[in-house]
Amino acid sequence: MRDKDRPRERPLAGARVLITRSPERSLALVDALQDAGASALLLPLIDFERAPDQHSLDVACDALGAGAFDWLVVSSATTVHVLTAKAAERGLVPAQWIPAATRIAAVGAATRRLLEDRGLAVALTPADDQSAAGLLAVWAGGDGKVLLPQADIASPRLAEGLSAAGSTVTAVTAYRTVDYPAAAERRLAIPAEGGGAPRQPPSYALLTPEDAAAELADGRLDAVIAASPSAARRIHALSPLLGCRFVAIGRSTADQAAALGMPVAAIAAEPSPAGLVAAVAAALIAPEDEGGEPP
Repeated sequence: MRDKDRPRERPLAGARVLITRSPERSLALVDALQDAGASALLLPLIDFERAPDQHSLDVACDALGAGAFDWLVVSSATTVHVLTAKAAERGLVPAQWIPAATRIAAVGAATRRLLEDRGLAVALTPADDQSAAGLLAVWAGGDGKVLLPQADIASPRLAEGLSAAGSTVTAVTAYRTVDYPAAAERRLAIPAEGGGAPRQPPSYALLTPEDAAAELADGRLDAVIAASPSAARRIHALSPLLGCRFVAIGRSTADQAAALGMPVAAIAAEPSPAGLVAAVAAALIAPEDEGGEPP
């Protein structure tokens, strides 16, 4: 459907949008896409397992609870879930476990909201570039001791940048990123996100990689949303996107897509359902504003 034919309150009417996250991490986004008139299709590409070295993680967590760190740097929403589980193992909630004197930095608004939902005050979040580079640009931790729990595939850039700024950094693997689905016995339990249940359960189609490749080849997808650099790599492995517009949740995901030769149609201004819907709308409207046909 051309943009001029779409009702203003439903800017994505008729669009078919592929989300590359698991259902429990997509419900709020699916609901927001439906409100905008789009049909959502889910292709879970990545999943998360508990860190293989639980001893090292527990040693770092015990030190965190004992007040050994000046800063806790949280670089993903998944890390918040790991920390919440570690607090529960100790019979506590995060706000009881993490000392008030330990300042917390979050890489972006979505991670900040999850921390605040758990009663934790967040002292530092980049306002614009919600990425490792954005956090380093506003870092003011000085020569304090920093705990950095992160994914096994996390870029060393954040740890190196914090160290270069004078901080003493303890980086520890909090979780492992794997192809979906993770092994049941190692899978990291992640509750449904979204700040509450939607008005009614959103509907979506759950695809296999083969299904998604066929949809792309036939030109039946208007946009695909990638929520991490690792998702971008897996999307690239499916097939050429052809007319499907690539929408990135943030700069690091966009940079990974560009490095793989995939054009990035839009980057979400913030990594929230509303921000992603706005980015999809921008990605689909832009070709029409230039006088071309929509994808």
